[in-house]
Amino acid sequence: MSFDYKRLIKFEYNIGDKEKNYRMAGGAVLIVISIFTAKIILLLAGLVLIATGYIGWCPVYSSFNKNTRDTGSDATAS
Repeated sequence: MSFDYKRLIKFEYNIGDKEKNYRMAGGAVLIVISIFTAKIILLLAGLVLIATGYIGWCPVYSSFNKNTRDTGSDATAS
């Protein structure tokens, strides 16, 4: 696994539906926790998780060429 900065600037959806739901829920939990504990880092982490879940693109995944989306090729084969 190698880091490729050229893939980082290329916008391709790389987060699947299941992971989107996990990111949105985790981000919401972190934001609620940050409200009660007054921790800015939790608020920022929650916002990043919600933003990447909403957009469907994670720059870290792009740079390492990771993709959790279902391509659909297996579904059409059966």
